[in-house]
Amino acid sequence: AALAASPDRALTAQEQNAINLLEQRRLARESVAHILGTSEFWGLPLQVTSATLVPRPDTETLVEAALAAIDEGGPRTRPLRIADLGTGTGALLLALLSEVPNALGVGIDMSMEALTVARSNAERLGLAPRARFVRGHFGAALAGGFDLVVSNPPYIPSTDIESLMPDVADFEPRAALDGGPDGLGAYRNLAELLKV
Repeated sequence: AALAASPDRALTAQEQNAINLLEQRRLARESVAHILGTSEFWGLPLQVTSATLVPRPDTETLVEAALAAIDEGGPRTRPLRIADLGTGTGALLLALLSEVPNALGVGIDMSMEALTVARSNAERLGLAPRARFVRGHFGAALAGGFDLVVSNPPYIPSTDIESLMPDVADFEPRAALDGGPDGLGAYRNLAELLKV
């Protein structure tokens, strides 16, 4: 914005070097969100790192479905317990906590690095008092009982990952993408845990 406002100003060598480094990262097909370190989800600015998937706009449909289910059960002001399995950045859980003022939530992930990002996002958004982030498998999270369980687990068949866009295949965490031979491994585990 400053450059646009002052089009006659020449870039310093330091500014030019910084732009060149960013350009090289993008030419290598690293996503803009990873380069900037932020992505918006459900109107919330979230930190992203190489340890987390970049939240996708189409995942907001899961938030919409979860809110519709909450609304069917009564007012959003009632106290609820929400679990987010495979939380990553915390996007799903934090979006729901931003909409359901008396809900408490637990985000579960196997990646300590992702959990650090999720905690940071909760703190920056003022949602940390109502959110806990725990390292573990899906089953461990469900022992306490929850009113709502959400998840966007890995669903890409293992052999398909290399054929994805380089932005995804080369820069997103493989564990968050790899759904096993047919892409449905995590869904089978969830169905068994939730007795669906």
